[in-house]
Amino acid sequence: MKVTKQKFGMLCDGTKVNLYTVKNENMSFSCTDYGCTITSIVLKNKSGKKTDVLLGFSTLEGYLNTKFCFGAIVGRFANRIGKAEFALDGKKYPLDKNDGPNCLHGGFDGYDKMMWKGKVIEEEKYCGVKFTRLSPDGEQGFPGNVKLSVTYLLDENNNLTCFYTAETDKATPINITNHAYFNLAGNGTIDEHTVQMNSTQRLEVNAKLIPTGKLLDVKGTPFDFTKEKKIGKEIKEVGLGYDHCYVTEKYDPEDVHCGLPLDDSDLVEFCTVREPKTGNEMSVYTNMEGCQFYTGNYIKGILGKNGVVYENHDAFCLETQCFPDTPNQTSFPTCILEPGQKMKAKTIYSFTITK
Repeated sequence: MKVTKQKFGMLCDGTKVNLYTVKNENMSFSCTDYGCTITSIVLKNKSGKKTDVLLGFSTLEGYLNTKFCFGAIVGRFANRIGKAEFALDGKKYPLDKNDGPNCLHGGFDGYDKMMWKGKVIEEEKYCGVKFTRLSPDGEQGFPGNVKLSVTYLLDENNNLTCFYTAETDKATPINITNHAYFNLAGNGTIDEHTVQMNSTQRLEVNAKLIPTGKLLDVKGTPFDFTKEKKIGKEIKEVGLGYDHCYVTEKYDPEDVHCGLPLDDSDLVEFCTVREPKTGNEMSVYTNMEGCQFYTGNYIKGILGKNGVVYENHDAFCLETQCFPDTPNQTSFPTCILEPGQKMKAKTIYSFTITK
């Protein structure tokens, strides 16, 4: 295993942007310190054919000019906060309204557009990159100086581990995830991909995709993936496509901290996705209570890697996270990080090549 580093480009202020590539014998991934963005995940099958299973861009310019967070880190609060505001300790905090009346992925100045400091990690059993930055008090409208780290590690078993930590000097909402767009065939529609989820419930949402506070059983509905099912089988029955938060087996209504994990030791398997033609599979393990299943409902017309123009439903995202709008939902487990605590969120994307 090895890590290589090269220049990816330069920002208009002269800041150098780096690209890191991490390889084992069967796969590799690349990431950049601009937005902690994973730019590629390349799988090699037994015949030696390589498939990049991540949508994105071939150059830095593509990431500079997109608003869709391809492969990037999103926060300080991933997903939506209703009415772009919340109250904490008696004070109201207004946020950017960048998703109609709501705040999405932190607002207009997202973590995907910020530079992070990268450090190569090379150990006997894994290699990767650790990115860090300080999110200052008031950034995006959120309180507290927050020390953040995002670590991407690859091992010999084709596990890509994403490890997120945060510490703060003021109580603040925190919700960090990666917004990778996957296509296990490399291109084309994801309708034939199959998904099996260890999830019997999802969050009910209103017309603006803000949770109502209720958890709904998925059994017998188009949202039911408890048994393996093609993504495209019932996608037309849910509107533009799937963009819903599913409840993982980490959720415990009696545990106020299950939404914001302070211990990364216990993971649950959330789902497995399979692509029949290539035989590529991906399983997702996490210690987060929720996972937003999104089917690329708004990417039509985007010019992506190698000149490919993307269409809606050419990718799926599995964004492990706290429940959306948690700062405004008293029935949800907390997303508030307190001084003296350390958030330890962890997600593993585990790849299997069967052909």
